[in-house]
Amino acid sequence: MELLLRFLLLCGVADFTRGLSITTPEQMIEKAKGETAYLPCKFTLGPEDQGPLDIEWLLSPADNQKVDQVIILYSGDKIYDDYYQDLKGRVHFTSNDLKSGDASINVTNLQLSDIGTYQCKVKKAPGVGNKKIQLTVLVKPSGIRCYVDGSEEIGNDFKLKCEPKEGSLPLRYEWQKLSDSQKLPTSWLPEMTSPVISVKNASAEYSGTYTCTVRNRVGSDQCLLRLDVVPPSNRAGTIAGAVIGTLLALVLIALIVFCCHKKRREEKYEKEVHHDIREDVPPPKSRTSTARSYIGSNHSSLGSMSPSNMEGYSKTQYNQVPSEDLERAPQSPTLPPAKVAAPNLSRMGAVPVMIPAQSKDGSIV
Repeated sequence: MELLLRFLLLCGVADFTRGLSITTPEQMIEKAKGETAYLPCKFTLGPEDQGPLDIEWLLSPADNQKVDQVIILYSGDKIYDDYYQDLKGRVHFTSNDLKSGDASINVTNLQLSDIGTYQCKVKKAPGVGNKKIQLTVLVKPSGIRCYVDGSEEIGNDFKLKCEPKEGSLPLRYEWQKLSDSQKLPTSWLPEMTSPVISVKNASAEYSGTYTCTVRNRVGSDQCLLRLDVVPPSNRAGTIAGAVIGTLLALVLIALIVFCCHKKRREEKYEKEVHHDIREDVPPPKSRTSTARSYIGSNHSSLGSMSPSNMEGYSKTQYNQVPSEDLERAPQSPTLPPAKVAAPNLSRMGAVPVMIPAQSKDGSIV
């Protein structure tokens, strides 16, 4: 029996210090992000181990810059699990009776920051034991995107690409054709396990539905890709259309600029004319009414004069009208003077008036 115990001790299966031993071997555990990691730690006690039971789990982070952190502790029949803020609420003992010899824990909702070495320490005086477990957290491939890089036309070269959004290395790729003929071109075979397939001189036979599966040690994900290789398009017509469209756009832009410039010039001209008008200058007086009143006042005296004197009188009187007034008086068409016979004047009510003769020197004859 003693030889068996010494053999177990040399193999590292159990640690013995005065009877207490941890039977769980040291190991490495790999889990995916978001999963739960079970970290075992089972122990046995010797008859001489009579002291209080203390259980302590420590984490040595992967970053060597950080010191060891206590993540959960059992002492004095009480559990303390709020020592390490990053694991608070995510680490628990799996057994309700730790004295039964099971100090295993669960770490839930694994994160990349949980990577490191976990150490289980059990003490029941005078016995002491400890074991280490290496935990690695990996990220499953997810968010796989499949697409064609290039123009899917007959005779063209393009690439089929498969890109995961996240996933821990190493990653393995696998392409398969699901529709039509499942036989793949021979030139593709070397690249069927790579993230990119280079297609040369494409033909219509390449058309179909393809799937790309990405795997690592903790999971896998895949995406679908529909490839349609079509005849070349009319590139000349496309280029001509693009050129015509560009020219029309330039003409439209030029027209808009011209209209805007013209409108601004008109607005500027209106503002200049408006500023040239002096608001403090009163409008010119009307000359027409003055001339008319002047002429009208003399018409009353003309009625009592004989026709023979009217010509001279009118010349004298009208010559007294200011030329400035006459220039602004409204012009009416001039009619030749009508000759009226003496009998007609008497019928019209004309009264003969005797006008004294006047000599050349101005004396009355």
